[in-house]
Amino acid sequence: MGTQFQKPGDLVERDDDTGVMQVESLCMNCHENGTTRLLLLRVPFFRDIILESFECEHCHFKDNSVKSASQIQEKGTKYTLEAENENDLQRQVIRSDFSTFKVESLGIEMPKGGSQLTTVEGVIQTIYESLASEQPLRKDQAPELHDALVPIIDTLKKILDREGFPFSVSLDDPTGNSWIAPTTQDSGSKYKRQDYPRTHEQNEELGIAGDPDAIKNEQNEVAAQPEDDDIIAGQVYSIPAECPGCAKDCFVRIKKIDIPYFKEVIVWATVCDHCGLKTSEIKTGGAVPEKGKRITLSVENEVDLSRDILKSDTCALHSKELEVTVQPGTLGGRFTTVEGLLTEIRDQLRGQIFDVDDTTGSGGDSMASSDKEKWERFFKRLDAAISGEMKFVITLEDPMANSYVQDLCAPAVDPQVQTEEYTRTAEEEEDLGLTDMKLEGYEEDEKKPAEAAEQS
Repeated sequence: MGTQFQKPGDLVERDDDTGVMQVESLCMNCHENGTTRLLLLRVPFFRDIILESFECEHCHFKDNSVKSASQIQEKGTKYTLEAENENDLQRQVIRSDFSTFKVESLGIEMPKGGSQLTTVEGVIQTIYESLASEQPLRKDQAPELHDALVPIIDTLKKILDREGFPFSVSLDDPTGNSWIAPTTQDSGSKYKRQDYPRTHEQNEELGIAGDPDAIKNEQNEVAAQPEDDDIIAGQVYSIPAECPGCAKDCFVRIKKIDIPYFKEVIVWATVCDHCGLKTSEIKTGGAVPEKGKRITLSVENEVDLSRDILKSDTCALHSKELEVTVQPGTLGGRFTTVEGLLTEIRDQLRGQIFDVDDTTGSGGDSMASSDKEKWERFFKRLDAAISGEMKFVITLEDPMANSYVQDLCAPAVDPQVQTEEYTRTAEEEEDLGLTDMKLEGYEEDEKKPAEAAEQS
């Protein structure tokens, strides 16, 4: 933003009717004093943001931006949307300074910087205007680049003219503070949200990286400890890491567990001594199976709620009775009970829709009363399922076959659990990176270049 606030103690005016705060601030264009207006806004299904608007009466410079009123989130977030109609173009978009917006179907992206509160159409319009406005200059100075951009600009124009459907976009933000609005009609792979741990490089970019010297010392200490050739089941191992909450040094502890009638899994747990953050995740190993697995569980009583359940990070979950759909990657890997998994789903959704600071239960500044009633009914039904007051069916669909529901009748067949294998779709193969993966004969391919070099 092209402004700089004056020192603390400057006069701040607030309009009690609109909630807009006004403060005198320095214009970075002419270095005279202008006016910055601030408005705290609660976005339904997301969190609080601050709208900033600056205007200088001297040089008439204007600037607008949106800032997150929340701290950097524990994990980064990536949203993917398959836009199919006008309603998808009008979905609200919040971009932080660190986010990257991509038009995946065209292979182009909007660079980081310049936070926005806009729509999908608004971002597409910005990209189109940016590319189209410089085409005359490119035609003289870089004709090859000009010609390469012509079909891309034409496709963007078709999208803006409502003739370019379908197309896919993504929004990736390591701070977790960007967002594409969901709808209740989203199903399948149309709308995806994926949470991911930040890398050390991303933490450095955000200015929250841990002390590299301290991490190096901890790594040397761990390396000096006796190491086993294989991970022994039941034994706890520690490796140095950065806390995803405060980015200070911590340890990740791992433990291998043998699940009866399933396979061995590894539990990853992080406990930070600095901020108290606790996280856990499940990792499964083994060869890539030929087919995916679909597990359907009929929950009829409190005993079924206590069944162990393993949802891998590649697994989707849905329930028609509860009207719940969880896309792969949303909750990560979880080894818990049916009750515990439903509780995590409820708490995450409630945190997105009715913010933890939303004591009024309004659900945001722009949430319609009909939407509020719909979500209240949804959470009432989910609460009833968690407390064992209603019967329902849940389905785990895992293309990697790494998910599991406890069979209470094992080794006999459990009538309430149905398991079937299915052939992965081309889209699932692509998402898992299996399309271009060669599983057989790669040893021979590695030998051929070496043999050719020897012959030459």
